[in-house]
Amino acid sequence: MASSEERNLALLAHILCLIVGVIAPLIIYLMKKDESAYVTEHAKESLNFQISMIIYSIIAGILCFAIIGFVLLPILGVFALIVIIIATIRASKGQHYEYPLTIRLVK
Repeated sequence: MASSEERNLALLAHILCLIVGVIAPLIIYLMKKDESAYVTEHAKESLNFQISMIIYSIIAGILCFAIIGFVLLPILGVFALIVIIIATIRASKGQHYEYPLTIRLVK
């Protein structure tokens, strides 16, 4: 069972992405990777999701030249918001969460 501090850090690894993007989970991952398996897993998951969203956003941005990107970008934004909120709730309850459509680059 994760401690209250661990749950709070895992929660922050997810929710702070709405403000500072990939920076928050990266800092939390680097600070706690050797101390807490729970925080590390959540930070890695959040980091991978943020990197994936950057890749998907670049692709959608390129597709704006073909008009479809103008539809994809808002859909990506809403999707990211929803799954980040779900991940934050799960982290606060001490549960593991895997983001959908995530490229696992950080192992």
